[in-house]
Amino acid sequence: MNECFKAVHYERRTEGLYPVERFGPKGAEKARRFHASFPEYQATPLADLAGLAQNLGLGKVYVKDESYRFGLNAFKVLGGSYAIGNYIARRLGRQIDQLPFEVMTGEEVRRQLGKLTFVTATDGNHGRGVAWTANRLGQKAVVYMPKGSAPERLRNIQALGAEASITDLNYDDAVRLANEGAEKYGWVMVQDTAWEGYEDIPGWIMEGYTTMALEAAEQMKAAGTERPTHIFLQAGVGAMAGGVTGFFADLYGDRERPIITVVEPNKADCIYRTARARDGKLHFVGGRMDTIMAGLACGEPCTIGWNVLRDHADNFVSCPDYVAAKGMRVLGNPLPGDARVVSGESGAATLGFVAEVMQNESLDWLRQQLCLDKDSRVLCISTEGDTDRENYRRIVWDGLHPSF
Repeated sequence: MNECFKAVHYERRTEGLYPVERFGPKGAEKARRFHASFPEYQATPLADLAGLAQNLGLGKVYVKDESYRFGLNAFKVLGGSYAIGNYIARRLGRQIDQLPFEVMTGEEVRRQLGKLTFVTATDGNHGRGVAWTANRLGQKAVVYMPKGSAPERLRNIQALGAEASITDLNYDDAVRLANEGAEKYGWVMVQDTAWEGYEDIPGWIMEGYTTMALEAAEQMKAAGTERPTHIFLQAGVGAMAGGVTGFFADLYGDRERPIITVVEPNKADCIYRTARARDGKLHFVGGRMDTIMAGLACGEPCTIGWNVLRDHADNFVSCPDYVAAKGMRVLGNPLPGDARVVSGESGAATLGFVAEVMQNESLDWLRQQLCLDKDSRVLCISTEGDTDRENYRRIVWDGLHPSF
């Protein structure tokens, strides 16, 4: 796979767009009320990196730090918990607004539900969120992880009582294994990859991610930035990118929304390939996707996520692994006055990309395509902390190139 930068630009349209109201502020408020009912809830911080912005020649750089989310070091629990909550509500014939945490963990609900088993495939963060939610709600979880997953991430999932294992499969085949288990044993599949006949739970997962977007919008406004000009979102299957894009498209409208750019690793760039083809079909990446951005090592796009991104995002970028490593170092070694953000490989991908585009003269063409300049107000989301601490230290402490 070529270690290079590739980008596709989509011109904005205003008619016939995929509807995003479900991901907008009203839906996000509903998701946040559910999340806020958990005792562990608190809004994660938004770092205003004024020193970095000046250094890069930008107006503002904000980074939403998801390493603080529910004590799980990653954002993924927002989607998994909201999907599980909605599934339980539907099972009981109720609305999720009627089932905050204290009700869902009450004796009456437990008696009505009995024991459920939730199954998922994950590189670590999503599975940990599903395991945590099942544990908090008194339910069971089974988690399959792709080949090469970090042992630390496996241990963190097992510590929450889940039955978890690392398979010899890539991510997408691990998803199929989880689905086979769901069909065979009556387990509940909780996956953000949508396909025909399986869209309710992925849609709820995307809605769950909008809690993060709502927090960021409020925090930027409180910091004096009414609207970012640019938002950079990393993508695996595209569920998070789709949910957050849908939120901002609904909040501002497509004429006024920020320029939204989706960033993926070269070795797992299924969203970029689908965007480049422009043929109405999803395009997959198969085989071993050996990128350091483990959380983005997904080869098959989420159908709902792609539908949102196709109509409401502006740029689709495929980039080399070293930009994620650069982002980890930049965030972990802040300029004077800036907050330190501990960001893992997938979490730092977008900030690393922005820094590289602003500093690398050979990428002038890309900087111009993205319309980045001294007046730009940039929002990135650090989706995970050091969820694989050994690898984090190898890159940030020892300065090893990610192709080791």
